[in-house]
Amino acid sequence: MSATVTIHVGNLPFTATEADLRALFAPHGEVRAVNLVNDRETGRPAGFGFVSMDESAVPAAIAAVNGHPFNGRPLRANPAQQRLRQGGGPFRR
Repeated sequence: MSATVTIHVGNLPFTATEADLRALFAPHGEVRAVNLVNDRETGRPAGFGFVSMDESAVPAAIAAVNGHPFNGRPLRANPAQQRLRQGGGPFRR
């Protein structure tokens, strides 16, 4: 079993579901996880999400999905970047 890599998928229509992303990426390899992001304050979809797949499937999946029209919007797909931990500021301990 090889490593799992996470793909950032942007410009998603707000109506996109986890099932939609699984169906979009499944032809390129096993989809291990899907996470759609919601806005923290409103709880509404933020228009992006993450798909985790086997490392060997990622290049073909990104090539197929990046720019692919999905409900009238061209998707953006690229390897997810590790988020840097932010300091909490002077009042956080």
